[in-house]
Amino acid sequence: MFIVIAGLLAIIGALAGGYYFAMRPVPLKIAVGPPNSDDLKVVQALTQAFSQNHSYVRLRPVQTEGAAESAQALADGKVDLAIIRGDLNVPKNAQAVATLRKNVVVLWVPPGRGKGKKGGKITKISQLAGHKIGVIGRTPANVNLLKVILQQYGVDPGKVEILQFPVTEALDAVRSQKADVWLAAGPVNSKITTEAIAASTKDGGTPTFLAIDSAEAIAQNHQEYESADIPAGAFGGSPDRPDDEVKTISFNHHIVARKGLSESTVAAFTRQLFSVRQQLMSEFPLAAKIETPDTDKDAAIPAHPGAAAFVDGEEKTFLDRYSDFIWWGLMALSAMGSAGAWFAGYLKKDERIINTSMRDRLLDMITIARKSDSSEELDNLQSEADDILRNTLACFEDGAIDHAALTAFNIALEQFHNAVADRKLILMSMPQNLQRTGAQLRATGT
Repeated sequence: MFIVIAGLLAIIGALAGGYYFAMRPVPLKIAVGPPNSDDLKVVQALTQAFSQNHSYVRLRPVQTEGAAESAQALADGKVDLAIIRGDLNVPKNAQAVATLRKNVVVLWVPPGRGKGKKGGKITKISQLAGHKIGVIGRTPANVNLLKVILQQYGVDPGKVEILQFPVTEALDAVRSQKADVWLAAGPVNSKITTEAIAASTKDGGTPTFLAIDSAEAIAQNHQEYESADIPAGAFGGSPDRPDDEVKTISFNHHIVARKGLSESTVAAFTRQLFSVRQQLMSEFPLAAKIETPDTDKDAAIPAHPGAAAFVDGEEKTFLDRYSDFIWWGLMALSAMGSAGAWFAGYLKKDERIINTSMRDRLLDMITIARKSDSSEELDNLQSEADDILRNTLACFEDGAIDHAALTAFNIALEQFHNAVADRKLILMSMPQNLQRTGAQLRATGT
């Protein structure tokens, strides 16, 4: 009974230990940048929310200088997750977990700026040759994006002057009219873009928004881009900025994971991400733009199997993931128990053999007792039987013999006692024994 209880406790302890090991919080490093960006603020909010909710996955933000550096950190295996731009070189070991946000390209001409070669106002991208184009943001990706647009319209990038301004200096540059045309890339409701457009109209007037009518053609030639529309009034103002829907191109910011990251861990992170999204929307409206990844096989960035399992409703439970291990563990414990029992029996083989020989001796003693002519001999046999009984009980307590062997021995012992008792009665009924018994009684005065 004690062995059974100990075994059950060992199994329960092993299962509890395995459950704790499987469900303990998992920290994941996530690369995000640049500093003070909306992306970093969202990740910090997610980190705090996961910690407050005691979630299975915890985030450890790693600040970088931008999306390109974050992608490189993931490629080098320094982080588990990263926020990258879809129009940059995606690391080969990156798999999509979620779409953080969709960015649109905004090209506009401040009022009173950007006169064409013939003196008219710039209204088309094809008229940009010979002008200064200001790019908001210091990432080279925005410059590359501009060059893709210019080449689509037959404008040689070498014939325009591209000026790049960090976000912290962009508003002053716009107010100072350091460029004829401006490009910004970000969410439709981007505060940076809205403020830059407002700064360009500080002296009044209405900016001219340049439509990218060839957006679908660009999207066909560059898988990382998509055709999109900027709705009227997206950037506020009176009258609306823009006053009508504007055709443009868009690209995504993705949350990606290392290819080798555990499927269950990524599925848990994806589930947590979308469960706290509503919680963050009041403080970070950008969180409302978080979307599930594209799980199609031809997606620009293939979805991580864990994220795909969450999206498709095929996420595995604890038992689904570990049922095979539990089953094989129980089988192994059973096999180990059987092997242990056999080994214990093997170690007691000599003791069992000796006890078997003693039982055979007891059977022989039954025959001897039935033929004995001496009470002294019967007493000696009885003493020997007591020793055999003591040894047999010791063997039973040690586990060398089982209940069946003990029962067989008990039958033999009972037959021996019967044989000794019957033989003593016979010996006492003999004449010489009767005379000896009478003399002994008279000597005692009985």
